[in-house]
Amino acid sequence: MSRPAGLAGDPVEFAAMTEISIIAHLADTAFARRLPDGLTTAQFAVLNHLLRLEAEQTIGELPRALQVSQPTMSSTVRRLEEKGLISLVPDSDDRRIRRVSVNRSGAAVRNKAVQALDASKKDLAVLSQEEWKQLLPLLNRLRIALDAAR
Repeated sequence: MSRPAGLAGDPVEFAAMTEISIIAHLADTAFARRLPDGLTTAQFAVLNHLLRLEAEQTIGELPRALQVSQPTMSSTVRRLEEKGLISLVPDSDDRRIRRVSVNRSGAAVRNKAVQALDASKKDLAVLSQEEWKQLLPLLNRLRIALDAAR
């Protein structure tokens, strides 16, 4: 039996954020089962983040962007490097700093992971393509606001 995310009387914003949190957990778990080549969701997040921004970032910048600790990010980056999915590029201004760059293999693995979502499309058919298109701008506005407020 499905129940609303919040309790009666909860502010609608709280109920919506609870719903988003539950959806995020369920989506992450389902996605993790479909990731290729032993890739973890954390490793996928780094690849996807850098490719989405079309950027290189330092190991110091990535933890803030992905909301994890510095040691956790260092471990994730090390594993991505061991798998040959990223390159560590010396910073042109400060040779002590290395920037994380997704290489062709990393981009291919990220794309393979996204293609694996096709297997779960039937689970997502509860919304039509048009409804997904309507939902996306609202979620985008919310993400931008939450990102700016952290």
